[in-house]
Amino acid sequence: MSLRNLVMQSARRVPDALAVKGFDASLTYRELDQMANRIAHALAEQGVNPGDRVGIWLGKSAYAVAAMQGILRLNAIYVPLDPLSPAGRIRTIIGDCSMRALVTVQQRAGAILTDNLQDLACLCMDRACLDAFPATPGDWPEPGDNDIAYILYTSGSTGKPKGVSISNRNALAFIEWAAAMLDATGHDRFANHAPFHFDLSVLDLYVAFHAGASVHLIAEGLSYVPQQLVAFLVQEGITVWYSVPSVLTLMMEQGGLLEAPVRSLRAILFAGEPFPIKHLRRLYHRLSSARFLNLYGPTETNVCTFYEVAQLSDDWKKPVPIGKACSGDTVWAQKADGTHARPGEEGVLMVTGPTVMIGYWGQEVHGDRPYATGDLVRVLDADNYAYIGRLDQMVKVRGHRIEPGDIEAALAEHPALHEVAVMVTGADLDARLVAFIVLAGAEVPSLLEMKRHCAERLPRYMIIDALQVVSALPRTGNGKIDRKLLSRYVPEPQAEGVK
Repeated sequence: MSLRNLVMQSARRVPDALAVKGFDASLTYRELDQMANRIAHALAEQGVNPGDRVGIWLGKSAYAVAAMQGILRLNAIYVPLDPLSPAGRIRTIIGDCSMRALVTVQQRAGAILTDNLQDLACLCMDRACLDAFPATPGDWPEPGDNDIAYILYTSGSTGKPKGVSISNRNALAFIEWAAAMLDATGHDRFANHAPFHFDLSVLDLYVAFHAGASVHLIAEGLSYVPQQLVAFLVQEGITVWYSVPSVLTLMMEQGGLLEAPVRSLRAILFAGEPFPIKHLRRLYHRLSSARFLNLYGPTETNVCTFYEVAQLSDDWKKPVPIGKACSGDTVWAQKADGTHARPGEEGVLMVTGPTVMIGYWGQEVHGDRPYATGDLVRVLDADNYAYIGRLDQMVKVRGHRIEPGDIEAALAEHPALHEVAVMVTGADLDARLVAFIVLAGAEVPSLLEMKRHCAERLPRYMIIDALQVVSALPRTGNGKIDRKLLSRYVPEPQAEGVK
């Protein structure tokens, strides 16, 4: 079994059912299958062979999905590229994985081709050109379980992108689990909010294809336009929604999600960051007939744990747990001494199993070794975990180890705050905790008021030292808080009050 077979099987089973709907085109399974074959023939003519890396530098579209499938037909490896990335970063990725070909449009091809990239074949997506190639399959090799299907590039700690290599086995272990967990059927209509270079999109696309359902693409320009997102959800009759929590919060606060007639929605999935509990509670009570699932896992493991929100009591103040292992994986919390953490103890979450990546492109194969996520968790019981924060974001303030997320969760309970992020400036005795806040209304709380709020919920060493009001928290392209950018706006030491 391989990723390419999902569309091929649905094309035989439900050929006239809608497969993918984008701003550029709507394709049935038969049409998607035929276009994928045409793209595969076109790439083969340009010398693409099994195992070659082929980049996809297109806007989010039905044609981009067809390109993924065409590349998989050849048992080549597709590399989705951020359509908003500058040409310099794209050239870096092309060089890192020794890309054989690039599927793009003419304008982008001109921007990327330089003297040292003349060996890079370019397939410019032109429907008239593609129609010259056969819509029938070729004599293409069947992929193996451990053959790499796609590479997702993430930001490396050194500033150089790292290519996470995902095999057919890695992807299918998650897809088959998610399809069963959601009880996905051909009647489902999946929204696709995440960009294709972000691992959340794997569920939207391939669980839909596994079930013979349809996936409805949200164009990049609409990703953070709340009213249009809510209108899209209603108009398309979406049954399964998956995004980062900040998008759902935006849709509630500025898009009218809580008032919208979203009767078709039966499952809301979120991942990528903790969902502030006061916002999740409002959505949970409003859409009580829908399932709510918190999915967890870095790109290197895809989703390795999940937690279904079965109830949400009024006295629950922290984000919901990340839950228990899934997708056939085994997880545990490992303490600094190498032993397993027990209930009530903390440790770094470790993962082993079928979803763990082949490895980073150009580095040694990861093999069956456990993957250390770098995330600190607390063991709640034998198979349930709570996320505490990134190990590399832990800070020492006044001699105490602090996870900024704990302070953020406490501050988020204040009714005057909509969102909050906590940063640390200085070190040792000069270390200061700075809270960046987005207001929920016109009320501007004083620093003294927020200190008192912290004092009622946190130890003394976790009380903030400074407060900064901002109109919005900066976000990465994937919707997470951009802490690197936020750190540039840390205020200078000041007297009590708000700068």
